[in-house]
Amino acid sequence: MSTAIKPPFTEETARAKVQAAEDAWNSRDPERVALAYSEHSDWRNRDEFFCGREAIRAFLRRKWARELDYHLMKELWAWTDNRISVRFEYEWRDENGSWFRTHGNEHWEFDADGLMARRDMSANDIPIDESERRYLTAQQNEEKRT
Repeated sequence: MSTAIKPPFTEETARAKVQAAEDAWNSRDPERVALAYSEHSDWRNRDEFFCGREAIRAFLRRKWARELDYHLMKELWAWTDNRISVRFEYEWRDENGSWFRTHGNEHWEFDADGLMARRDMSANDIPIDESERRYLTAQQNEEKRT
């Protein structure tokens, strides 16, 4: 499998890759998200280390079962030929209705086909009030206005 955006990256293609990742993660669809990663992609997500698309799918299913109403923003931080670094924030609530904003950084390395072969992520969760949310879906923005 290949993607349309392949290394070497320019500022324009790096920004497009980041936006594509944000859009995919905001779908909260583990199948869709996993397709952006190589078959044997190596991950570090906080204190978890795993490898491969099936492990990625399993991780994302667990993540989104726990992190409800998840909404993400990614921002390009830096790039080189086949690497991109991003900062991100996302908001979510737990099953008790408590809201959190997660702040973090990711470092990505891509193969020649444009699939992510390595993802290294660090993050911190900050409790917030629902009124402090910054990242709302279009539907949530509409509901807030009415």
